Amino acid sequence: MQNDNLSEWMHEHSFDQTNPLAERSTRLVMWITAAMMVVEIAAGWWYNSMALLADGWHMSSHAVAIGLSAFAYAAARRHAKDVRFAFGTWKIEVLGGFASAIFLLGVAALMVFGSIERLLAPQAIQYKEAIAIAIVGLLVNLVCALILGKAHNHGHDHHDHHGHAHDHGHAHGAHQDLNLKSAYIHVIADAATSVLAIAALVGGWLFGWSWLDPVTGLVGALLVAVWAKGLIAETGKVLLDREMDHPVVEEIREVVQASGADGTLTRITDLHVWRVGKNVYSCALSVVTQDAALTPARIRECLAVHEEVVHATIEIQQYPGTPKQA
Repeated sequence: MQNDNLSEWMHEHSFDQTNPLAERSTRLVMWITAAMMVVEIAAGWWYNSMALLADGWHMSSHAVAIGLSAFAYAAARRHAKDVRFAFGTWKIEVLGGFASAIFLLGVAALMVFGSIERLLAPQAIQYKEAIAIAIVGLLVNLVCALILGKAHNHGHDHHDHHGHAHDHGHAHGAHQDLNLKSAYIHVIADAATSVLAIAALVGGWLFGWSWLDPVTGLVGALLVAVWAKGLIAETGKVLLDREMDHPVVEEIREVVQASGADGTLTRITDLHVWRVGKNVYSCALSVVTQDAALTPARIRECLAVHEEVVHATIEIQQYPGTPKQA
């Protein structure tokens, strides 16, 4: 599809690619996480369990981060028709994912600090109560993961049914909602740290290995940091328009350089491609050709095979000595 008025196209179609279930699911998971946070903090205080208190405050940071993801969806929907957003509001969701990933790094740092503190000054733990609450926390995290996983799968189905996935001989990769992914990673991080906490508490209870609790905290912090780093790289790439290594760039080159008449030479001298939606792109290119009949409209017709390229700004120059069209 080609459209010379990109801003109009984006504001008409910016929410064709969205997954309404993702916003509802993220909001639901935020409230579930917040409720479990209150339970863990209250239980930690009641049973004088530093492990539960630490896990509860750790979960509170995830509740805030998932809340950021829910806010990003609401803001993107609220400003969908705001013409000041030249390419629509979809990057609000990506920005939410980026902010959430930064929050994850903060969580990892707090986990490291708390674990080292506990190694240096061990605290008595009421193991039975702590294990019971940790198991409940794990179950809650698994339920939240199922909720977000269902929204993620629904987004893929929505994407496929609307024909946005194309096979042009290159693997473009699946459509991703990075905001939803950030919320999902927060939940999985919580589940992983819950598993580690349960293992450490059981080990401490049965064998007296109190050092297991802070050590597994350090391992969990490392896991969270690795996930956060990956998410920052993905969202940062989109926010900084670092898309020139995407397969669609080479496809544009191939199509344009084959658009000239047989026996003539057509080359791209300048090409810029950037994302203007979750799986759609805009490009600006300069072409030099020996085909005197080549026009921007003809190049757009050739590019139409790649429906993910929704707008092209094209400049054509003739090679010196090219005969003028009669």
